[in-house]
Amino acid sequence: MGDDVSGRAAGPGVDVFGSNLSVAELRRRTGDLSAVAGIRQVVLDNGVERGVRAIDLRTSAGLELEVLVDRAFDLGSMRFRGAPIGWRSGNGFRHPGLHEHNDEGGLSWLRALDGLLVSGGLDHTLFGGEVDATRYNYPPKQTVTHGLHGRLTAIPARLLEAREVEREGRVVLRVVGEVIQATAFGEHLRLTRTIELDFDGREVRFDDVVDNLGFDPTPHMFLYHINVGWPFLDEGARFVAPITKHLWQSDSVAEQGTSYRVMPAPIDGFVEQVTEHELVVGDDGRHRVALITAGGERGIELSWEAAGMPHFFEWQNLRSGQYGIGLEPSTHHVSGDAASRQDGTALFLGHGESRSYSTTIRVLDGVAETSAVEAAIRAIGDQPD
Repeated sequence: MGDDVSGRAAGPGVDVFGSNLSVAELRRRTGDLSAVAGIRQVVLDNGVERGVRAIDLRTSAGLELEVLVDRAFDLGSMRFRGAPIGWRSGNGFRHPGLHEHNDEGGLSWLRALDGLLVSGGLDHTLFGGEVDATRYNYPPKQTVTHGLHGRLTAIPARLLEAREVEREGRVVLRVVGEVIQATAFGEHLRLTRTIELDFDGREVRFDDVVDNLGFDPTPHMFLYHINVGWPFLDEGARFVAPITKHLWQSDSVAEQGTSYRVMPAPIDGFVEQVTEHELVVGDDGRHRVALITAGGERGIELSWEAAGMPHFFEWQNLRSGQYGIGLEPSTHHVSGDAASRQDGTALFLGHGESRSYSTTIRVLDGVAETSAVEAAIRAIGDQPD
């Protein structure tokens, strides 16, 4: 039985443990679809995670995903047939009440960095600093100070929907949440995030809409820190992308000389390496990259609409005990907030204006599938050595 591009069985109905059944046929065999796949709401209840609401989604293909409602509706753990995919830093999914936005010179965001997806924004991403705030017409607030990747990470979401949806004879697991980032005399931005998994699928689709509920033109910056850990990241794993050139690299790239293409085993004391790649856009208007294990047994493909997030960073944190790689679509160049205001590339949303983002994370299973994805990316463009 062949798979389509979503990683689910081709044809009508749902694929359940080797059998293709209509939804009606499946319901004849179980009184509760959650026996096979479904959605469960939980509350984490120990340590720094205590009190964090989460949603567990599970497909019949063996994909498990954790949505962290109280962590900006970001994605925590993800596993495929028991193998972890989302990177774990050791921080845990800290309760937002523990977040320290301005501590450690604005780098305290690093204490909240954990899991498959940590979103940056909504009015600031990249390194922190002080920027003009006179547009808000509040004399005591002439500037605003930002920490690394902004305030979004520590804002709880409002859960709007969590249910199974039937579409044309198929079942989709769907959750929707909204996050409001607001202050008096400042920004009033809303993120509405819709996450969907096919009942029998191996991909995560999330669509985001950011709109301005306020009446002042408001800066908007947005970034996805999509983090993959062992065993999808391991010695010999290949980063595959259609790259024309490197727009920027951290000093550590030249100092350490670690390849951005082929990953080493964990290294004691490794200094993070960051590269901004200029990617070629596919004919479908999407950027597409992949991380594939040395033997091609498994991998992850990431694709997103290039118009919304034209920039992309590769974050290599190959340090022992924190071994991970970050794939980071971004609205802005790595030079950040102040530079974008100076060169005219800054984004501002007026009242009622919005921007939309569409992203897919797909689990690749087997050499045939990873080879096909690598060939498809190579058809878009090659990459430098």
